[in-house]
Formats: sequence, structure tokens, C-alpha cells
Amino acid sequence: MNSATEKVPGRRVTTLELFFDLVFVFTLTQLTVLLAGDLTFVTAGRVALIFVVLFWMYGAYAYLTNQVPPDRPARRLLLMLGMGAFLVCALAIPRVFDDTGVVFGLGFLAVVVVHTALYTRSHGRDSVWYGVPNALAAVSVTAAGLFDGLAADGLWLLAILLQFVTPFLAEHGPGRADGQRSADVMRVQLGSLDPAHFVERHGLLLIVAFGESVIAIGTGIGQLPLTPGLFGGAFLSLALAVALWWTYFVRDEEGAEAAFHATPAPDRWRLAMNAYYYAFLPMLLGIAYLATGVKKTLGHLTEHLHTAPALALAGGVALFLAGDAAFRAVLRLYPVRFRATAAPVALATTLLGVRVSAVAELLALVGVLVVMLMVEARSCGSAREAQSFARS
Repeated sequence: MNSATEKVPGRRVTTLELFFDLVFVFTLTQLTVLLAGDLTFVTAGRVALIFVVLFWMYGAYAYLTNQVPPDRPARRLLLMLGMGAFLVCALAIPRVFDDTGVVFGLGFLAVVVVHTALYTRSHGRDSVWYGVPNALAAVSVTAAGLFDGLAADGLWLLAILLQFVTPFLAEHGPGRADGQRSADVMRVQLGSLDPAHFVERHGLLLIVAFGESVIAIGTGIGQLPLTPGLFGGAFLSLALAVALWWTYFVRDEEGAEAAFHATPAPDRWRLAMNAYYYAFLPMLLGIAYLATGVKKTLGHLTEHLHTAPALALAGGVALFLAGDAAFRAVLRLYPVRFRATAAPVALATTLLGVRVSAVAELLALVGVLVVMLMVEARSCGSAREAQSFARS
């Protein structure tokens, strides 16, 4: 067997890393609080800005602990400091565009400083090529807390731009004294990730994020009388989360690990960026929007919904499916077409919520996902049968 494709046992995610993820997902919870308080396109856009900035540093920590395991007291303590810094960011989120923007920015700067300090354990002085642009992004976010309106939004966009160029700066860092090309050295360093650990870590994050959609059911019900109709809406909301779970975890996670094992180390880091940052972003944001929609919907199950909650429900599912289709395309996990087709169909169920009722929209969304999964499973089964027949 080729050494590039040979599977070796991977390191498991530690309980401290999972604890870190629980703290990080609290930021997702706070984003739904922010969005539910002002369910408008402007706030939805700002929620996206905040999460893009935060998820960049979550990905940086996931990559960090993949290469620098928290298996020593000093590393564990630093990782706990990073958890505390993320908690500061989370607590500041609901009023981040009002009066807590600077607090958020300083917490985020602490997140960056701790990450850079830990990253020196594996990349030494090369960590500066990550640390400096990440710190500048944190400074930009902190400065945004001093402004309002478009000026603040512009500084958040600047932070995102700085984050997006960071990999290119790191890849083309300073020349090496031994004559090796810097880009080649950095690709090998960044690509030396443990596929099993990396895939499991992000899968666990997704599971914890799904927990937010379950919490949203309880929040949406609140003090309402527990009627059969309300239980029906709650079960439909749960079925929606379960169907999204099925969409990723039944085949995608195992296929992702196999794809990483089959990819040479110098190419893995780019694959990781495309699959577990750019494609994962809409999946996680979709869960946040869906949770907000559930919160705003369960108390109005038989009513015509306003456009905003109806769009949050359908748009959250559509965004998740679009991200998962991109995830599959990046990792070459076929077929992709069923999920890509289901995304706009899910978005179209907004009309049912607005013109019929919330229950009609929830039923339609569950139906779209179930039909998509059934058709896809049948297609995959037919393909396997054809391959077996061809071999025989």
C-alpha cells in the first residue's frame, strides 16, 4: 500500500479540547441571542462578520492542538487561558455593536496572543507570520468598538481580510538559511496534521453546535402551555436537527478522514482550509440562523410567519446544505448534486411559512431533507451495485 494513502491510528480528541469547544460554542449561542433580539438583514450580516472572525481563531486552535497536544501542564494552562479569552468575547457579543466592542476586541487579542505563544512550540519563530496579522486583525476589531455604523463594519471587514491573507504570508515567509524554499517547508509543516484527530475535532464541534438548535427548542417554548400542537412543533424542530446530523455524520466524516489520508502532506493544509474553514463556515452559521428561527417560531406554529423568522428557518437549512455540498466537492465525496439541489428548494419553503403557517414550513423542510437523503442513498446503492456487476 502506498505510504501516502496508508491509514495509521490517529490521536483522539482530549477532554480538554472538547471542553474548549464547549466554551467556543457559547459564542454561537450568544450570536443567536444577538440575532433573535433584532432579526433583520443588517444584524444577520453582522452576526456573519463576528462568526467569520471568531471561527478563524477556532480553526487556528484546532490546528494548533493537532500539532501541539495539550499533554503537559504548561500547555493545558495556556489553552485554559485561551478558553477564558473566548469566554470574554462571548459575553460581549450581545452588545458588541453598542458598548462592548472594545471588550470583545481585547478578549480577541488575548485569544491571538495565547495561540501564538502555544504555536511557537511547533513552528518556532515562523509563528510570527501567523501571530502578527492575527494580532492586527484583533486590533482592527478592537478599534471597531470605538465607531458606529459603516465605519465599524468596515473595520470588521478589514479584520477578515487580514485573516484571509495570513496563510499566504505564512507560506511565503522569510528565506531559509539552508537554501530550502520557504513555501515548501511551510507546506510540509502545515500539512503534518493528524487526519483522524482533525476530522474528529471538527465533527465534535458540529455535534455541540447542533446542541444549540436543541436548546433553541426549549427557549422558544419558554412558559407556553405544553399542548399536543406545541409538542408536535418541538418534535418537528428536533427532526430537522436530526436530519442535518444525518446529512453530515452518516457518510461525510468517514469519507473526509479517508480523503486526508490519501492526500500528500504538503497539500493537506490547503485541503484543511478549504474543507474545514471555508466550507464549514456556512454549515455552522446555518445552524445559528436555524436556531434563531426555531426560537422565534415555536410560539406561532399555526400562524403566518413574518418574513424574518421564516427566512431564518429555511435560510439556515439552505446555508448548511450549501456548505455541506461545498465540503463534499472539496474532498471529492460524491455525489454532490442532491445536496446542491436541495439547498434552493429548502430556501423556497420560506414562502410556506409566510403564506401558510410555521408548521407547514417545518414539515416541508423535514420532507426536503428526508427525500434528499433517500434519493442520495438509492443513487449510491445503485452505483455500488453497478461497480460490483462490472467487477464480476
